[in-house]
Amino acid sequence: MIPLWSGIPNTWDCDEMGHMNVRVYVEKAMEGLGNFAGAIQMPHAFRANAPSTLMVAEHHIRYIREAHAGHPLRMTGCVLEWDETSALIYQEMRHGDGRAAAAFRTRVVHVEAKTGKPFPWSTRSQAQLEALIESPPDDTKPRGLDPSTAPVPPRMATMATVEKYGAPEIGRGLFQTRETDIFSRVAAPWFIGRISDSVPTLLYDWRSKVAASKTGARMGGAVLEYRLIYRKWPRAGDRYVVHTSLANVAEKTHSLSHWMLDPDTGDAWITSEAVAVTFDLDTRKVIPTPPEQIAELEKLAPRGLRL
Repeated sequence: MIPLWSGIPNTWDCDEMGHMNVRVYVEKAMEGLGNFAGAIQMPHAFRANAPSTLMVAEHHIRYIREAHAGHPLRMTGCVLEWDETSALIYQEMRHGDGRAAAAFRTRVVHVEAKTGKPFPWSTRSQAQLEALIESPPDDTKPRGLDPSTAPVPPRMATMATVEKYGAPEIGRGLFQTRETDIFSRVAAPWFIGRISDSVPTLLYDWRSKVAASKTGARMGGAVLEYRLIYRKWPRAGDRYVVHTSLANVAEKTHSLSHWMLDPDTGDAWITSEAVAVTFDLDTRKVIPTPPEQIAELEKLAPRGLRL
């Protein structure tokens, strides 16, 4: 395990729930990825004139303990596996007292910076990848989402599938220049950020009803686990639309599949699945879902879409 990042969440990194927003977790993970690149002899990877870079293909994120403004965090990481052109990187974020805050399993591909075309690691990078292989700790293992489950093939990740299942639209917008990286592609944190901003369109009233079942509770929502498959990389000015389908619902958790698509082509920019809860903003405890709200969620977001 090598050091990748350390710092704090600022007040503006936290959302209406009072904890660090999911988008900011990915921002920190990407900073950590930059330091990882340096450790495998690729210090140029995220510079404007880079010949090659690390492109994220997939994220599995487990949120374990809330991070609050001003509280110190530290990230370390290692390699879980690698092949000719890709690697699976483990990144863990811990609080100042050593307790786990979050863990990332990040699949990266070694690509030409301008074209995004994969090509083999250098001999020096291969040696460092092998030297950094380690086993992750037990307290950060995936729980609700299996990272080994195969995602939907590209030919199925389209608007036609969305229409087939009647998955409702929950968000729509236009990517901005400020959301792009040094290579003019939309940066990874903004996918999950835009989805996060869309979810209340679907769930705000529903969660309010769940909270109403507990007298005096102030309604909040939190994600416990996320898996994201990055399929195509939009640029500033490209449009997006988010459609959502129910994957699973139980008394304490609900899982939703969120697809972000290009409305011009119908192809997916990203497909994802999230495990979430409704919780009491004062006690920071999960609010169980009454049976009638479980039935209502089945109607709000018909099943069908998956990762």
